[in-house]
Amino acid sequence: MSTSLACSDIINHAAYPIDAADSPARKKVIDQVRAELAEDGCAVIRDFFSETGLQALLAEASQRKAETYYSPRKLCNVYLNDGNSEYPAEHPLNVFIPRTNGFITADLFGAETTAHRLYYWEPLKQFLAECLGKDELYIYEDPVSNMIVNVGKPGQQFNWHFDTNEFTITMLLQPASSGGIFEYIPALRSAEDECYDEVKAVLDGDRNRVKRLQLNAGDLQFFLGRFSLHQVTENTGDNDRLLLIMSFSEKPGMVGSRARIQNLYGKVTEAHAETTVRADKLVD
Repeated sequence: MSTSLACSDIINHAAYPIDAADSPARKKVIDQVRAELAEDGCAVIRDFFSETGLQALLAEASQRKAETYYSPRKLCNVYLNDGNSEYPAEHPLNVFIPRTNGFITADLFGAETTAHRLYYWEPLKQFLAECLGKDELYIYEDPVSNMIVNVGKPGQQFNWHFDTNEFTITMLLQPASSGGIFEYIPALRSAEDECYDEVKAVLDGDRNRVKRLQLNAGDLQFFLGRFSLHQVTENTGDNDRLLLIMSFSEKPGMVGSRARIQNLYGKVTEAHAETTVRADKLVD
């Protein structure tokens, strides 16, 4: 199925003709996404995939679940690093919380797969760039993490964290039958300020600014996760939650930091030999 399905047939093309540059329907959804992102850094395109496309993507992910990497490190801070002994134990840098989800890495999806072909489909990249208000997006050249599936089995969770990239593109292939809810706090920090006090308040249980988003199979989500603290709550259902994540960058040649890639995905390559320089000075 994956080798014969055209990229335009993977998506719900009748509703979202993203390869038709002059389509009014295309412009309408771009305007919708931009408005939602401007409001709180999160936007959703419902039923983005065709039924055939969704089933092809889900089948590929399901076939690779046995190769999911689960980090032996079950406690992480929100920056997904080792903390800092120069700060007190109660500082957000040194507060470690459970993270038990796993990842199916990009290198497990060959060029023939539906997911790989969609990721490299130029009309999708151009559409995403316009939705994000970017002149151009580049393939994130990290061979381990540029296109991954986040696996949340029953009882697993991905607790509060910030993303390395300014934005993420996620596509829910299979929701948990209960739980597994995406929660976020828009713009909790900025490129100039870590806002540690606000982060600590959330870790201490303050939910005044927490937003919850119910996603359904086939939904595409844009999220500005570099500055917005977010989590996926515990999967309290009886099936796996499977989320396809596609990463892009505004500059060519970008890869993840060696330490972070090793921690999250359990493998690094020669591409991770150099330390990635970020556009900001945030912890990560």
